[in-house]
Amino acid sequence: MADDHIRYDILAQEALRGVMRKVLAEVARTGLPGNHHFFITFLTGAPGVRVSSRLRERYPEQMTIVIQFQYWDLKVSDTGFEVGLSFSDVPEKLEIPFSAVRGFYDPSVNFELEFDVKTDGAADDEPAQPAPEPLAVVTEKKPETKKKAAAEADKKPAAADAGKSADVVSLDAFRKK
Repeated sequence: MADDHIRYDILAQEALRGVMRKVLAEVARTGLPGNHHFFITFLTGAPGVRVSSRLRERYPEQMTIVIQFQYWDLKVSDTGFEVGLSFSDVPEKLEIPFSAVRGFYDPSVNFELEFDVKTDGAADDEPAQPAPEPLAVVTEKKPETKKKAAAEADKKPAAADAGKSADVVSLDAFRKK
């Protein structure tokens, strides 16, 4: 096999991250259209990720957020995005570089992107781990759904606090059949 001096793999990853960037920028401007919503999985320890120490301790490797009903201050730049959301009724601001994102999925149309995220010491041939169960629902702010979403978000950390191992759920589980 010939050497790939052009590095098509890197160019394709950058192009696909551009799709995610464009979609999030449009949502930041106009809100979520129709039934669209997003599952975004990212590495919490990747360079440039800014989350509270409380969240980093709870989710030291990766976390998945869902942008759907309650979120605020979604801002998108060329290199990443930031969003406000609530974990167990505690407001948090997350800053996530696109380079830290492992997966982007819109279950309303069964659209999925997976990205290679290089970490220190990660081998190129290391198998990708499946995405975990979403940790928070992050969506457009609607007062009538705030308590319900907060109650659902409270359920997930309680299981982790009880010393039980978390179930890892593939994004395939959320696809319409």
